[in-house]
Amino acid sequence: MGDAIDRRIDEYLDHVRVERGLADNSLAAYARDLAKFAGHLEESGLADVTEITTSAVSSFLVRLGREGLGARSSARHLSAVRGLCRHLVAERVLSQDPCELVDRPRLGRRLPSFLTVEEVWRLLEAPDPTHPRGRRDRAMLQMMYAAGLRVSELVRLGVADVDRRRGVVTAFGKGRKRRLVPVGEMALASLEAYLTDRALHPRAASSRVLFLAPSGKALTRQAFWKRVVLHARAAGIQKPTSPHKLRHSFATHLLEHGADLRSVQTMLGHADIATTEVYTHVVTDHVRRQYRRAHPRA
Repeated sequence: MGDAIDRRIDEYLDHVRVERGLADNSLAAYARDLAKFAGHLEESGLADVTEITTSAVSSFLVRLGREGLGARSSARHLSAVRGLCRHLVAERVLSQDPCELVDRPRLGRRLPSFLTVEEVWRLLEAPDPTHPRGRRDRAMLQMMYAAGLRVSELVRLGVADVDRRRGVVTAFGKGRKRRLVPVGEMALASLEAYLTDRALHPRAASSRVLFLAPSGKALTRQAFWKRVVLHARAAGIQKPTSPHKLRHSFATHLLEHGADLRSVQTMLGHADIATTEVYTHVVTDHVRRQYRRAHPRA
């Protein structure tokens, strides 16, 4: 593989890290996808980044399909390559974008899975309120569902990010974009109970992080995921449950109860309303099922 390709990929990754503030896991995914693309170029006998053509990109997608990657994974790889090529055009390394004529793999409509209101209630009540860890978990679950937070946003919350007097949480989403989301009294009550425990932690004073692991460090996404699965099992919830499913449930329940799409978009922190619109399909399907179940002439 030509050094120029490696170098240009490294430059592009540095660019998106600084300019777009991508999280480490997103950067790692970009790096993996582009490394696979660079390997494809090498095997195709293309040693220099200026030799990237529409044909090279198209053949890369064909190769991914032959390797068994689905449309969604192939689309993710193409997105990384598109970003690289646009950067190379902006840097005048390429005279034109070789991805312009490459069609995005067709994706089937994948509706987000969510919990019913009753299931969410059981999940929120599952952590043991007589144990400090249970009070922490209950506060985290309540906060996630109340504000529709991503799990990465939840575990990064600082003590100062929650205005308990106003009932507002400040979340920092993708690209460190800041948004304010209201939270209800139940979530705030659970948080107050947890904060009493937190104040007794020996490392509480030296940490800005809101939700602490026993070590005094921030709870990891993976650790919280395991706690959610544990509490879902205790609540008797049969369907697969994850932190992100609580976020899906937040959006779906708001729309089911009359919230407007733009407000939900703002609360979720979606840059494009088309991302939020998928929840309208979930609500429509839910309403249709209820109609068929309940209407005497359905």
